[in-house]
Amino acid sequence: MSLTPEACRAGRALLGWSMRDLAERAGISLGAVNRLEGGETASREGTAAKITAALAVAGVDIVAGDDRTGAVLVYARRRA
Repeated sequence: MSLTPEACRAGRALLGWSMRDLAERAGISLGAVNRLEGGETASREGTAAKITAALAVAGVDIVAGDDRTGAVLVYARRRA
């Protein structure tokens, strides 16, 4: 799954996080978040993985497909 700029912004919006909040929680620079959300691809995969993990810890799942992208706030996870 690929983290798109739109999904990143949607995830932050669901949580009410600024770019700085996300950068701190993901352990990356504010510039890295800004670049990813601006559509740049330099070292994006490592950055994307850290952002996706930080959002997941806060209860946000990234949605990605050929025809859609976004984020979903998960209130409770089902136990298997």
